[in-house]
Amino acid sequence: MKQTIEVSTSQRIQTLDITADVQAALGALGDGICVVYSPHTTTGVTINEGADPDVARDVERTLAKLFPKDGDYRHYEGNSDSHLKSILTGASATILVEDGNLVLGRWQSVYFCEFDGPRTRRVFVKTIAG
Repeated sequence: MKQTIEVSTSQRIQTLDITADVQAALGALGDGICVVYSPHTTTGVTINEGADPDVARDVERTLAKLFPKDGDYRHYEGNSDSHLKSILTGASATILVEDGNLVLGRWQSVYFCEFDGPRTRRVFVKTIAG
């Protein structure tokens, strides 16, 4: 089963906790896995600490230092830094599901990472029973 989550961002670079949306997309799945996938070249999906919002801010700031917006890039659209950040974070995350619940560590959350916003994006959640 594939579900679509719509994510709207309000900033150029923004990290949004989508854990509740992914959990809701599981439907009647008891045990299995789910893949959370973003089909956009300037976004990412990752799992990291969700208890302290400073973690997401630290990640955003560090990525900005690694790949500054006005770096020496050849891509003409002006968003090369966004593509590089996307490559580093990855486009998907695979999560175990047990008894209908995401198997995440105590402090973990699922994040959608926007690197070229603000925009409205789609994130797909594909579940596989087993």
